[in-house]
Amino acid sequence: MTDQNQLLSVRNLRTDFSGHRGAVRVVDNVSFDVGRGRIVGLVGESGSGKSVTSLSLMGLVASPSGRVSADSILFDGSDLTKLTPDQLRHKRGRDMSMVFQEPMTSLNPVRTMVQQVGEPLSIHTNLSRRAIQEKVLHMFETVGIPEPAARLDAYPHELSGGLRQRAMIAMGLICEPKLLIADEPTTALDVTTQAQILRLMVALRDRIGTAIIMITHDLGIIAEMCDEVNVMYAGQIVEQADVFDLFDRPSHPYTRALLASIPKATEKRSGDRMSSIKGVVPNLVKLPQGCRFHPRCGDAMPICRVKSPDLTDLGRGHKARCWLHDKQGAAS
Repeated sequence: MTDQNQLLSVRNLRTDFSGHRGAVRVVDNVSFDVGRGRIVGLVGESGSGKSVTSLSLMGLVASPSGRVSADSILFDGSDLTKLTPDQLRHKRGRDMSMVFQEPMTSLNPVRTMVQQVGEPLSIHTNLSRRAIQEKVLHMFETVGIPEPAARLDAYPHELSGGLRQRAMIAMGLICEPKLLIADEPTTALDVTTQAQILRLMVALRDRIGTAIIMITHDLGIIAEMCDEVNVMYAGQIVEQADVFDLFDRPSHPYTRALLASIPKATEKRSGDRMSSIKGVVPNLVKLPQGCRFHPRCGDAMPICRVKSPDLTDLGRGHKARCWLHDKQGAAS
């Protein structure tokens, strides 16, 4: 992909949090790209660093307890690491926006929906109150909120979970941003509403041209939505690939384990136990030596227990952080 088609290019993003046990690195040298109009997935179990990565990109990590650094975060030609807080706020909400995981905790319970969804327009444009209300109404219609005019003065608790999530998407897209970060946008929604939300986001991407970072633990959503995928584990990216290549030839044991844990219709009929990944994501305060996945990995070799692998290029932009694909590891 040429630089002209590249919207976001992240290089060695690091996020540390300080506490009574000292500094803990939650995001460890993460690098990835997002092309204009592309949907790029960040997938992994809870605690893998996906949400903190998104908050770091948006400049929403609380300080002084949290500290974000990177070699560069190039967004539409500007390095976000070199912007002042005011300059970053000017981009946030206008050029880049975010749909948070749980709308009920993200929305203000004492402000109406038109006030909250229209707030980015109040901040970033000179539109009148009437013009903002008309644009919010149009966006409510666009995201499929029934009886949109009646919802303008509603409060969050008066809407269902699906309608609140649609309102959050409307808020994220109200300024027609170049980049939308969607953090588990269908969590706790029923299957029908989930499918509607995903179709809506793809349709809006096609109409507006907004690039999307889709954060999820659900590989089914990744398969349906994404063009490229980044698999995260314990704060690191362990595999990167085109979505078709990832499903055709998963190359990291963690990715293969995630794919194996997807429920299959035959399992439901036969009563077979679903596959699961043994163990849990490691405590970031006390990471295992060597590869971070080796305590849970059935393919672990002696080198995996003492030395951490780098991302190995497997061709066609497919990379995996695993000694199985490194000459040094294969020879051990």
